[in-house]
Amino acid sequence: MARSDPNYKWYVVGMLWWIAFFNYADRQAVFSVFPLLSKEFHLSNLELGLIGSSFAWVYGLSAPFVGNIIDRVRRKSAILAGLQIWSLVCMATALSRNFAQLLFFRGAEGLGETSYFPASMSLISDYHGKRTRSRAMGTHQTSVYIGTIAGGFFAGLIGQHYGWRSSFVVFGSCGVLLGLVLNRFLIEPERGAADRADAVGAAVHAAPRRMHLREFLTVIVTTPTVILLMAAFMCENFTAMVIFTWLPTFLYEKFHMSLAMAGLTATLYIQLTSMIGSPLGGWFADSLRRRLPGGRILVQAVGIFLEAPFAAWCALTGSVGWLIVSLALWGVVKGFYEANIFASVFDVIRPEARGTATGFMNMMGWLAGGGTAPVVVGYLADRIGLSYAIALTSLSYVIAAALLLTAAFVFAPRDTHRMSATLAAEALPAEIL
Repeated sequence: MARSDPNYKWYVVGMLWWIAFFNYADRQAVFSVFPLLSKEFHLSNLELGLIGSSFAWVYGLSAPFVGNIIDRVRRKSAILAGLQIWSLVCMATALSRNFAQLLFFRGAEGLGETSYFPASMSLISDYHGKRTRSRAMGTHQTSVYIGTIAGGFFAGLIGQHYGWRSSFVVFGSCGVLLGLVLNRFLIEPERGAADRADAVGAAVHAAPRRMHLREFLTVIVTTPTVILLMAAFMCENFTAMVIFTWLPTFLYEKFHMSLAMAGLTATLYIQLTSMIGSPLGGWFADSLRRRLPGGRILVQAVGIFLEAPFAAWCALTGSVGWLIVSLALWGVVKGFYEANIFASVFDVIRPEARGTATGFMNMMGWLAGGGTAPVVVGYLADRIGLSYAIALTSLSYVIAAALLLTAAFVFAPRDTHRMSATLAAEALPAEIL
């Protein structure tokens, strides 16, 4: 089916879209019921921040090791097994009876979900070469936005009427059923197929190669583009995690919205317009990549620089109308960055190491960035107020933009050429060499 149908590579994106939808709906659900958790368990803002961070800490710590395993196993198996595990953990969260149990289940869900992006991004990169990779990953990224909206709204709505535990049971059971259905249709591709086809102009089969973790670390150290992309992702995810964690509570307290409306407003506008920005950013990046080695990174830099003023505006405005405008504009430029998070890295990382590379990216983004943001903002909120605490985080976007511009213009030309030349040489028959 995969080889006979030229559209199958887009069907793969569609199937993975639904898995990523539940990946984000499950992780977002808890934030919309923070007020209910605070009331039932008598939690402070700092403790609520720890619940948000526990997921990020486990997710980030395990990501490099899980990513390295992904490069050695069938990615289809890793994706579907991960879906079943995190869905069951999501359902089990409803059993929590105290703060410690909430922390445990949130951490366990982070461990279950950490296999998805290394496996799915690696798999998509073997169906889509440099002409369509950003568009494919940008289209896939829209699932993150819809999943976040659904998780934020329906968790608040279900929690408001049936209690917070019911939302976890609903989302988790849907994920289990999805995994059973997709097991029949998802097909494992050959690693590196798209890149070798780009390198020599035709499909070339090659024996799979394995890169050990020590060798991968050497690649990282000698490829400055990857280091800068990881540092930028850390800065970007710091503020992004604040959106997921604290924005529903911010709207509930400042604008006196209901739980359902706060959860919907915190996710709907920014994620909906990100659905426009992400495919558009993918299209710009694929086009610019044909002209500049750092074209994808340049699109990211522009997007993330423009995020900073919109993030601060959202936190400081006292008008619901301007809040919606700032969230909508923030979402568009946010999509420009996020469509190319992994596509930019794959321009300088070999196919057999892309699961590990995605794992390291997630470690930096979720452990160093997302793992600290909920606690830092929770701490600051108790002292200067939640509005000013959220506004301060916009500075991390400016730092990320500077890192990305350096990568695009200084290091990407050399690193991209070196990777392409190596793959082209390996794809040629031995007698030609």
